[in-house]
Amino acid sequence: MSLEKFSDYLLLEKKYSSHTVTAYIKDLENFQSFLDANYNKEFIDNVGYNIIRQWIVGLVNSGITNRSINRKVSSLNSYYKFLLKIEGLKTNPLKTHKALKIEKKIQVPFSQKELTNVLQSLNDVDDFESARNKLIVELFYATGIRRIELIEIKIKDVDITNKTLKVLGKRNKERYIPLIPSVIKTINIYNEYRSNLPDVKDSNHLFLTKKGAKVYETLVYRVINKYFSNASSKLKCSPHVLRHSFATHLLNEGADINAVKELLGHSSLAATQVYTHSSIAELKKVHAKAHPRNIN
Repeated sequence: MSLEKFSDYLLLEKKYSSHTVTAYIKDLENFQSFLDANYNKEFIDNVGYNIIRQWIVGLVNSGITNRSINRKVSSLNSYYKFLLKIEGLKTNPLKTHKALKIEKKIQVPFSQKELTNVLQSLNDVDDFESARNKLIVELFYATGIRRIELIEIKIKDVDITNKTLKVLGKRNKERYIPLIPSVIKTINIYNEYRSNLPDVKDSNHLFLTKKGAKVYETLVYRVINKYFSNASSKLKCSPHVLRHSFATHLLNEGADINAVKELLGHSSLAATQVYTHSSIAELKKVHAKAHPRNIN
């Protein structure tokens, strides 16, 4: 197998993040484990579509979602395309494969009232963790960044003078997001507490644990889930729903979809259009209330 070369290709040429590359390699190793268990001495490079199809059937029967299965197959397809590129393969066994159907679900964002309630509950800042948690919530809602992007923010990425935040997005693509005054105020308060931590193990990253290490994904999720579970009846209270809320509320207030696309760091407009469903629902409410011919 050429997994090491493939990993280098994704990192160095495609500019994928180490997190994304790890996910790709994990998917390929999962397929190789299937081959080891069912087809002795077979390797990923040598199999035909009939064997891949058996793997997919097994994944379906195991209860994994179609979305997750499509992602795994996509990793395998990317690997085969890489092998074609370096002439390690003559034909891609997945060239005629069709992705499994995925049920499209419209994710309901937090309402502005729910956001207001959460932000008000965070007003009492009296220690490092309360200051950090308040900044995490405010920054998610004020910028719409992804969870991994928030975790990777460095001190030098925050420009208080120019009121901007530099974010390193997917494929190491940089973008700059404006910071509103209330967030800058919260950043300054948090930095005061941060500077007084007794033992800072990571001096570069903005968000730290109380022990001075860089925050991690589970911690950030717990922060959002904790505050929004108390203010919302939604089953899912995650950083992604907060990102969804950021985009939806901007569009509801008349923001240009192309501007929202740039703020979110999307590579295509199609990815941003997912958020227009909620905006259309809001427009229907406004239309129903305001149109003179709408007589009940």
